[in-house]
Amino acid sequence: MKINVGESSAEEVLDYYLHQIEEEAGSAHKEGRLVCWSAALAPAEFCEAMDVSVVYPEIHAAVFASGKGNTGLLEAAARKGYGRGLCSCARNSIGFMEMLKQRTAFGSAPEALQESGAARVSLPDFVFVCNNICDAVLKWYEALARELAIPCIILDVPYNHTMPVSRHNKEYLAAQFLDVVKKLERICKKPFDYEKFYQAQVQTQRTVYQWKRVAALAFRKPSPLNGFDLFKYMEIVVMCRPKMAGEIVLRKFADELEADAAGGRFAYGEAGEEKYRVTWEGNAVWPFFNLTGRTFKETGSLLAGAGVPGMWNITYIPGDLASMAEAYSSIYLNCGAPYRYEELCRIVESSQSEGIVFHIDHSCKIASFLHREGAEYVQDRNGVPFTYFDGDQADPEVFTGAQFENRLRELTEKMEIRKS
Repeated sequence: MKINVGESSAEEVLDYYLHQIEEEAGSAHKEGRLVCWSAALAPAEFCEAMDVSVVYPEIHAAVFASGKGNTGLLEAAARKGYGRGLCSCARNSIGFMEMLKQRTAFGSAPEALQESGAARVSLPDFVFVCNNICDAVLKWYEALARELAIPCIILDVPYNHTMPVSRHNKEYLAAQFLDVVKKLERICKKPFDYEKFYQAQVQTQRTVYQWKRVAALAFRKPSPLNGFDLFKYMEIVVMCRPKMAGEIVLRKFADELEADAAGGRFAYGEAGEEKYRVTWEGNAVWPFFNLTGRTFKETGSLLAGAGVPGMWNITYIPGDLASMAEAYSSIYLNCGAPYRYEELCRIVESSQSEGIVFHIDHSCKIASFLHREGAEYVQDRNGVPFTYFDGDQADPEVFTGAQFENRLRELTEKMEIRKS
């Protein structure tokens, strides 16, 4: 059934296109198309050019976790020897793969797969990984490829110890783009469609423009946008960057927010309900996404800035591989500490944040490792107080609501003292 975008809300349009993408992934093999499982920040423009249906395990992990349906998947991964010390998104993905293998072998979905609420996607024909957010994804996708005996396309993105990205780093990555083209031609058994690739690049820039429009609205004071919605809508910018659907959804959302602001309607209703503005650094706690958002609202704290959603501000010149390489290399998690801290300062200042919450993510140890130094860097710069809490992006066993609430209330007291 088609949707009338003009008469529907942004949330309805979002749900419609996400459902459509899931259906396409489930029917790809029947339609003679290949399926790729891809890392969230690998350049999807290449697969779009070859009409490959792309599934994003990180998105599935977030969806499973937010629905509290991932316990069986984590247990399935544990039975294969993937313990709790590893990334929970990887364990979700490996457990999901195992359940799909069992469904394929026996013709019916295991109970854990049914409970997960997982979309009926197909097992991949190949995987595509890019290490511009962490190196754990390399071993994760290598494990998927090894378990399924399928090709693994790897983009090795050098870490940027200094910024801007060096010329040799851009040239190194751009050369790998050409190698991806050759590998896709072998896997797909057809020539690479350079015209579709260029159109995918153009569409990516149109989608990213609307994404940046949405994100900028969180910086307004008072804001029509609750920053937790940035994490929610991140799903569409991951899955549909090179597709028109991404642009449609995000433009609709940005237009709604603009209309809300013009009509005096803000994220928490009245402008006065926004008592404090806070930056969130780290991944969302997907198993307790609603709880964390509700606790923010109860304390009058608006999530006004966040680093992770900004990773999809992938801006480059279509047709220019060096420009594209620079964009995919410049993800702030792929850059040295000084650049990361300056980026955090920029977010805090642009969002007019009065405090920072740092998520010490059990699954992202390297990212969390720099939180303390980053917090002190920002505080030395502008005096903004900060707090930490323990959690995990997809494992519900690590987070405790009481600690989170106590830490947030402690932060609001610091912000109130600083105001007075």
